[in-house]
Amino acid sequence: TDLMDNYTIYFGHVLSNSFYPVLQRAIGVGSAFEGWSPREQDVVYRVLIPMTPPRGHSFHLELDSAEERPVRNFRVRVQLECTCTREGEDMLCFLHQPEEELRRNQEPSLLDTLCTGSYLDVHKTARWFYQLVRAIWPALPQSHNWHLVLLPSRRSCQFKVTNGRESFRIEMLFGVRRDDSDIFVSSEPGYAGTPNILWPETYDVAEMKFFKLIARQAPPESLHLKCLQLFSHVQLGIGFSTYTIKTIVMHLLNTVPVSRWSRRYFLRRLGNISVYLHCCLEEKHLNHFVIGNKKLPHEISLPLDIASAEPSNLFHHLAQYPAAHSQAMSEYEDL
Repeated sequence: TDLMDNYTIYFGHVLSNSFYPVLQRAIGVGSAFEGWSPREQDVVYRVLIPMTPPRGHSFHLELDSAEERPVRNFRVRVQLECTCTREGEDMLCFLHQPEEELRRNQEPSLLDTLCTGSYLDVHKTARWFYQLVRAIWPALPQSHNWHLVLLPSRRSCQFKVTNGRESFRIEMLFGVRRDDSDIFVSSEPGYAGTPNILWPETYDVAEMKFFKLIARQAPPESLHLKCLQLFSHVQLGIGFSTYTIKTIVMHLLNTVPVSRWSRRYFLRRLGNISVYLHCCLEEKHLNHFVIGNKKLPHEISLPLDIASAEPSNLFHHLAQYPAAHSQAMSEYEDL
């Protein structure tokens, strides 16, 4: 967190007068920040960095496809805005100043740097992030005692910091907030071969917020995270995704009182997770935890289309493909 806060400060200094996206404070997401991990020895600290448009620009999210998928994809259209009438604005208007004057006296617009056509490009943005992280690192206090190693990725910025005794692996995702909600479109990988102008909708921030709300309500001896960690670890390599198990535990946490997750109920809660998974497999239906969930805590803010949507089925592929369903039932028996 200290490292990300330092990066945020320097991002602000470096980008203050540029026409690149404005970078906000990083939000820790995923299992490492939710308080559990199926692989304690191989934790990746994932952070989402919200981006807002620079001066003279605006972002407009366009839904790419409404077909049933666990994740929807958006395009981030970048539009130039008139700045002619803004008093005290120390910039030329990209819309109404002559191109020759703009080229001679002003840095290029975001459309000319990180976009493909009119749309923000994930791959170009990731390369830009890598350049920023590398350039800023020597100025950070951590650089005196830690060594930075950049890791390859096309849709995020991944790196490792090590001091010889400890090592932390960090993945910087970047995204745009939907309205004023806890839902973002982000650079995280979608389906295989996701085009570089598509940004998958992510519910990571809303889910992290849910775990924080549960942590505030739960008594000190609550083992809800241990249940999730143990069950996720046990099924590694069997075939069910960690996200499937996490979704089931979130549904149970939303219905079983947190007082019933103490040590004396530990085996019973593990049994609940197993039974819930079995029922969902038999019915070929597992509701997404965020989309269309009418029982979501009111502290979690959703766009209207997400709040009012029909719950998305994470097991829709089991209903479509009998062979996949048979395999999943066999894997459950192994589990």
